[in-house]
Amino acid sequence: MELAAGGLFRAKWSDEIHEEWISNLLANRSDLERAKTRDLMNRSVMDCLVSGYEHLIPAIQCPDPDDRHVIAAAIHARADSL
Repeated sequence: MELAAGGLFRAKWSDEIHEEWISNLLANRSDLERAKTRDLMNRSVMDCLVSGYEHLIPAIQCPDPDDRHVIAAAIHARADSL
């Protein structure tokens, strides 16, 4: 996050990716609020949200089918790495 907020790294994520990591975080941090955490992340990194990738998901094959949305969002965002 520091690299992305500092403009040294272009971080991208989707609302679906948010849901996954925030759910895992909240399992251990009940003191945090879902919406506030998501909003802070989105405000910290300019142009971070990826949308419009959903149509790519059915064509993607990977070892864990539940990860297809991550790959689809990366393709759509033209990410250099995951």
